[in-house]
Amino acid sequence: MRAWNRAKLLWAYLTRRDAVNALPVEYIVETTAKCNIYCPMCPRETFKQPKEDMTGEIFNRLVRETGRSAEHMMLIGLGEPLLDRAIFDRIEYCERHNIHTLLSTNGTLLNDAAIEKLLASPLAHITLSFDGSTKESFEFYRKGAKFEPVRDNFIRFARRKKELGRGPQVVVQMVRMEGNAHEVDDFMRFWKAIPGVDEVRVKEDETNLMRPDAGHTGDEWKHPCHYLWRGAMYVKWNGDVYPCCQSYMLEGSPVGNVGRQSMPEIFDGQPMREMRRLHTQGRAGEIPICARCCTTIPHPALVAGSLILHGATVRSLLPWVERAIYFAKLPKRWLNPPKRQTPPAPRPELVQISGAAASDSADSAPRESDRSLP
Repeated sequence: MRAWNRAKLLWAYLTRRDAVNALPVEYIVETTAKCNIYCPMCPRETFKQPKEDMTGEIFNRLVRETGRSAEHMMLIGLGEPLLDRAIFDRIEYCERHNIHTLLSTNGTLLNDAAIEKLLASPLAHITLSFDGSTKESFEFYRKGAKFEPVRDNFIRFARRKKELGRGPQVVVQMVRMEGNAHEVDDFMRFWKAIPGVDEVRVKEDETNLMRPDAGHTGDEWKHPCHYLWRGAMYVKWNGDVYPCCQSYMLEGSPVGNVGRQSMPEIFDGQPMREMRRLHTQGRAGEIPICARCCTTIPHPALVAGSLILHGATVRSLLPWVERAIYFAKLPKRWLNPPKRQTPPAPRPELVQISGAAASDSADSAPRESDRSLP
């Protein structure tokens, strides 16, 4: 069923169809909107979030409806997953439906008890977010988190995984920004030496908060955005569904609500079809959220590869692909990162894409995502 679902998505993407008789391979599911630290690059500091968790009813309905096609669920969003008291039950529920899961944590709550529960769970991947290799840069970007305790939590988690010989794929990730870009080499060197760490990832900043002049220009829309076919779709704590995580961060409207509509109705609904139509016509820049997006647009060959392979495999390979993108500098025809515009390029007339069933509870809430490292 999953392979057939991917085949239908691939056919719809390659033939540039706006109607899709399939479901996304991946989802980003915000099980909680609560967070315990402040990060200046995080959209939750612009869109203030309520202290709410996703209800079991909404979460279970999403998993049941997508269980025969979904391959990977990232149980993250604008909150810290370990603040969700039901997070381990949700991981188990996904496992019962053969859906791989991923968490991303800021590490402040990664105590011994949490480490043992995570390593005993069927969690497939975990991203340990650590934005800097010095106390100064880390605590600037992760206000409320302390450099040494979080570093030690991550080291202890990785080493415990190594001792047990089981557990999720462990990726230590730094988002590269102006204040920590000079620390990349030290960051890579330190975390590669820690037993139990599978990958060290340096990720480009894909928010507009630290670089508001970024976005895609008209000549970058040669290829349509794969998110509209493959996913990952972004599901907020209240059930509101967005085409991707960026669309919420850029003040887009939800395209439906999983608490009131089925996922097939949402994914093949009019708002999604209209966005796909504009993308296939090279007019994505007319969509406000797409015009301001900072996410790389991959070549169709890479998208095809991501649909030939199982979603969990793709997720495992992602750090290697991004390393090729940002360090090996693959040809522009393969990857199309957004450009910094100085001055901002003129935009065509914008087309408003709104959900037929936009949530009447849509919050203007926000998101999460004493020495140098020895």
